[in-house]
Amino acid sequence: MSTEQAKPPRLVVVEGPIGVGKTSLVKRLAHSLGCDSLLEDPDDNPFLERFYQDPRGAAFATQLHFLFQRSRQLQGLHQGDLFAGETLVADFLFAKDRLFAELTLDKHELALYDQVYSRLSMEAPRPDLVVYLQAPVPVLMQRVRRRDRKAERTLDSGYLQRLADAYTAFFYHYDQSPLLIVNAAEINPVDNDSDYQMLLERICNTGPGKHYFNPAPLDLS
Repeated sequence: MSTEQAKPPRLVVVEGPIGVGKTSLVKRLAHSLGCDSLLEDPDDNPFLERFYQDPRGAAFATQLHFLFQRSRQLQGLHQGDLFAGETLVADFLFAKDRLFAELTLDKHELALYDQVYSRLSMEAPRPDLVVYLQAPVPVLMQRVRRRDRKAERTLDSGYLQRLADAYTAFFYHYDQSPLLIVNAAEINPVDNDSDYQMLLERICNTGPGKHYFNPAPLDLS
């Protein structure tokens, strides 16, 4: 089935660790599908740069700011009548917010965070498709360095490895929506039209359950 014949899901979420390319992919999907996008705004978080410099000292404030930001965005979806039939693509899954909290908060902060999270998470709509982008940490670090965001200049590979491992564990158990797991290490769907068209077709034709998209597997010989 071609992408012209297929109808994309109404709410598509693209997820993955820092540097994997989720936001850039969401912007391209929104453009080609003629729909709106819902994007995280790390530049709006005044604690993020401090977090990368002092993770222990700034973790709680950073996490709560992102939690409230995402909650406000998702409340706007309900007010905008998400399910009127229009497609929307987002670069974050509300359910994964706790993944970052588990990595960075101590047990007392996490208990307090959970109280706030439990009040907000009930408002999150369930995606019709989640696209999970994967790539090895050296690839992620290379992409982070290439985009050169000020707040990320002190980001270390150890934290990124823990984050990538946490994403892997999270999506291993994830069953709340159809899931498409993409090997994003060897393809460039943002800048390469052929890669993008292959991925777009899979997104538009992915059915229920868990699926894998690995168009250029690594040579393991």
